[in-house]
Parts: sequence; C-alpha cells; structure tokens
Amino acid sequence: MASSTPVRHAWRALIGLLAVAALLAGINALGVYVFQKSSWVPELALDLQGGTQIVLAAETADGSDPTADQLNQAVSIIRQRIDASGVGESSVTTEGGRNIVVQIPGQADEETRERIEASAQLQLRAVLYSSSETSGSYIGDDGLSTPYPTPDPTENSTPTVSPTNGSDTNWITDALYSEFLAYDCSSSDNDPAAEPTDEPLITCDSTGTAKYILGPVELDGESITDASAGQNSSTGEWVVNITFDGDGTSTFTEISQRLYSLSSPQNEFAFVLDGVIISAPSMNAVITDGKPQISGSFTQETATTLADQLKYGALPLSFSVQSSDTISATLGTQQLQIGLIAGLIGLALVAVYSLLVYRALGSVIIASLAVMGVLTYLLLCILSWRMGFRLSLAGVAGLIVTIGFTADSFIVYFERIRDELRDGKSITAAVEDGWGRAKRTIYISKSINVLAAVVLYILADATVKGFAFTLGLTTALDVLIFILFTHPVMQLLARTRFFGSGHKLSGLDPDALGAVYRGRAQFRAPEAVVRGRAARSRGEAGRRQTIAERKQAAESTDSNTTTTTKEVDD
Repeated sequence: MASSTPVRHAWRALIGLLAVAALLAGINALGVYVFQKSSWVPELALDLQGGTQIVLAAETADGSDPTADQLNQAVSIIRQRIDASGVGESSVTTEGGRNIVVQIPGQADEETRERIEASAQLQLRAVLYSSSETSGSYIGDDGLSTPYPTPDPTENSTPTVSPTNGSDTNWITDALYSEFLAYDCSSSDNDPAAEPTDEPLITCDSTGTAKYILGPVELDGESITDASAGQNSSTGEWVVNITFDGDGTSTFTEISQRLYSLSSPQNEFAFVLDGVIISAPSMNAVITDGKPQISGSFTQETATTLADQLKYGALPLSFSVQSSDTISATLGTQQLQIGLIAGLIGLALVAVYSLLVYRALGSVIIASLAVMGVLTYLLLCILSWRMGFRLSLAGVAGLIVTIGFTADSFIVYFERIRDELRDGKSITAAVEDGWGRAKRTIYISKSINVLAAVVLYILADATVKGFAFTLGLTTALDVLIFILFTHPVMQLLARTRFFGSGHKLSGLDPDALGAVYRGRAQFRAPEAVVRGRAARSRGEAGRRQTIAERKQAAESTDSNTTTTTKEVDD
C-alpha cells in the first residue's frame, strides 16, 4: 500500500497541471469569444510589427518654448498613461525643443489617442473618508478573504440632504459606500480620471496602500503658479512650497478655514493627478496668503518629485497633434523568424543532447519543455490582453535563454537520481531520494534567476524590460513544471518494466552507472562478474573523487604499503 502513495501523488500532480492548463485556456477563450479583446496569438511590439506614431507639439500661453523640465514631466505622465506596467513596449520621447513623439505597437484606438493628447488632470479635493483596506474584500468568519458584494442598484445613490460644501459627509450615499467597500485598488478596470469633477470620487493613493472617498473638485492644477522643494528654516526638514494665483488663493483660504476645524480624515486635502492621489496632507493652519507648505517624511528627491508633479501636473502647455502616422516595424518579420529559428535550434540541440546522454530518459526532458511551451504561450496571450504585454525581440531572447536554464535543472535532477543508483538503491527509491536532494538546489538556482530578472526589470531601460519579464515568467514556470510534471512522470516511469528494470536504453541502467547492486529482489551475478562490476564501480568512484579525496586515498595507500613492508622485514 505504501508503494502506491507516490503513484497517487504523481497522478494528483498531473491532474492539477491539466487543470491549470485548462484554466489558462479557458481564461483566454473568455477574452477571445466573450469580451473579444484577446487573441490566440501574443501581441507583438514595435520592433516586430510596427504601430502608430503620434507627434505632439507643445504650446504655451505666451508662445515661448517650453522648458526641458516641462517636456520631461509630460513624457513621464504620458508614458504612465499608456504603459504603466512597462512591458507594453511603447516609446515616448522628446524631439527638438517643442515636440513629444509617442509610438504605440499596433493600431491606436480612439481611447488611447485621447489619453495621449489630453493634458494631465491635477485636481484638489477634500477627503471625506479613508481606509487602509484596499483589496475590496474582508476576512469572513471562516478566516478567509471574501470579496464585498457588487453594490445593489436599488441602493440610494442621491444624497438625502443636499451637501453644503466639499467636506460635507452627506455626499456619501448608501450606494457610494457600497461601491467604496467593493473597490479594489489593484484592479486594472479602475479609471478614476474619467469620473465627473462635480461628484465624489473613489480612488487610491499612488502606492495602493490607502483608499479614499473624495469630495467634488474645488481647485485644479491651473490655480497653482509655482511649486518647489526646499528645507524648513526652523526644522531643516524637506518640504514642498506651493503658490496659488489670485482666484486660487481666495478659494484655498475658504478651504483651509473649513478643514482646520475638522478632525481626521476630513481635515485632509488630496492632490489628485490623473485620478490617483499623490499627496493628502492634513490642514494644520488657516492659510490666507495662498502659499501653503506640505511637510512630511520627505527626502530631497521625494520632495522634488512631488513639487514637479504639482507644478507640471496640469501642464502649463497644451498639445496639438502635428501628425499621426502608421510606422513599420523597426526590425520586422524577418528578425522575428530568425529569433524563432534560433529558439528551435536551441530546442533541437537540447533534445539531441538529452537523448544522447540520458537515452530514453531524454524524452522526459522533451515532454517537459513541450508542456512549458504550451503554458508560456497561453500566459503570453492572456498577459497581452490583461496588462498590454507586447512580445519584443528582447522578450524572445528571454524565452530562448530560459531553455538553457531549464536544461540545467534537468541535469541536476537526473544526475542526483543516478548518484542514488550508484549507491545501490532501487530505481523507485533513487527517484524519490534524488528528488529530495535535487529540489533544494533547483529552488535556490531558480530563486537567483528570478531575483536577477526582477532587478533587471526594475533598473533596466524600457527596451530591456521585455527580456527581464519573459525570463522571470518562464523561470517561475520552470519550477511549476518540475513539481507538477517532471517529478510525477519520473515516479510513474520508475514503476514501469522498461525503466524499473534498468534497461540499457532507459538511461537508468545500474551496470552502466557502476552500481554495485541492482536491488534486493535480484540474484547476485557470478564472482567474476561481481569482480568486474566492482572494478568498474571503483573506476567510476575514482573518476568522481575530488582532488582532496584522491590525495587522501594516495596517502592511505602509501601508509599501508609502508606498514606491509615493515611487517615483511620483521
């Protein structure tokens, strides 16, 4: 009965893997046939399929050239709008002293064009309510995370008492509060920047760690004439100094008088850039001169960043579209074909090497790579739909490199199994013990690969992010395949007659590996054969010794020889 436990474990793992593959295929099928936003082919980046190029010309109120800071801030905001994840392979650059060039893979839809061409929206809203629970779920009585239900359309959505100002909690209706509870800050469906300015807003801060209900817009970025980072003369801490224009000063005076008398969080005033809160300081004084100061745990860098966002958030320039053209691929289909051919050659070399070295055992490597290829393909299709991922030539290179990393893992695992066979264990025991020893090495190796991919993704230029992303994704998949496919298949094959008996073509032949015993169930061979096997085993063991072990063995032999000679002399 105990011997069947690994078999049951193996079948459960394989069924689980099949369920994962079916789930991924089902998700993508949902995107293809129901939402009609996905495809069975991964989307390609600019370098492989071309796309749309939009040239924006900056225009200032007085007709002067915009500053480099203004253009760089505009580039940052536009890039965040169209490619927040960094893997969409879009390009946003400055050209000359007035233009911004935006290149997007594929055909840009009207919604994307509007996001690009619109000026950044900086809004100032009063805080009505806040919470640190940002997932849209709660911990139920069973201790599990449970999503809040979808707001009931019959709930009251109109204030029963007309609000008198932007801080009036009568803005929070039953329907709004239910929507707030169910609001998930990490959802890609959120679009707070598109919400009306004269109504309350549900949104999150830029870190995704706090969720807010804000009142209607009371000021916008056009009221800010200047924002700068500096140090407080009394405390030396870094602060952000803001200057409002005349109308902004009058409005902010009224706001500060109202907020100063309220308790937290209603004494906070949120600065909202493109629907996301970049700062929500509390009102610690009545400010009448239109020059508020934001203090907090700022460094020089963070204070400067916030000042730039406030100063250029609602850019003091508008944009006119100079041109909108379809551009061809920078590398083209031929380069993609070359990349795919290189990947196929790599796969073929790995397959040939596996069959030559591990014989029939190499078929497990080939099957594992095939399974990983299917799962990777499905994931790329889903990610193209859900997060705008685009496969560039750098991404293809990441996929090809992973083939070598995966082959390394197979070598570690199979060599551990062979080591156990050399120690005289049966094949079924060697598979289990070899896995126990190999998985630690594999986990450590893959952790380093994933860490390298994460660091490269964070620090590298946008053109390299695709390589880092595919490298990290496929490395994580490699571990999953080992757990749910490779090891379970080995557990089942070890119990077949071909592999379990150590056939010469199985790659697990104890004789070829120099094992002393083939198992307790088999008879010993004649003495001459045993001596021959022992000699081969000693030769194999000698080849596997380290330099230190060989030196120690030589010294032991010399010592034994000296002792024997002395005994003869005596």
